[in-house]
Amino acid sequence: MKYILLINVPNDAVAEPDMTERHMKFAEAAAGRGKLVGGDQLSDVATATTLRRRASETIVTDGPHAETKEFLGGYYIIDCADLDEAIEIARGVPLNDGGSVEIRPIVER
Repeated sequence: MKYILLINVPNDAVAEPDMTERHMKFAEAAAGRGKLVGGDQLSDVATATTLRRRASETIVTDGPHAETKEFLGGYYIIDCADLDEAIEIARGVPLNDGGSVEIRPIVER
């Protein structure tokens, strides 16, 4: 089963100089186990564009969809036997202090 690991970063997070290296090591380890399907860092939240549907009207605005205390900084897609294995792999995702990883199954058709 495939899962997406959504990496949430606190708005007030201080850039950690070794974070990219830590993510590279995580990705290499997950790939070495045959679990990594893909993943990427996302551009700064200030570059976001949001599209909303209101009745029959489509509204496009600059910026994120809502004011939050954290933003989506990146993601990994992993292929695991079950949720327990996904949780075990997610424990290794490098996080800023106060960050989180949301684990969600991907609907496979």
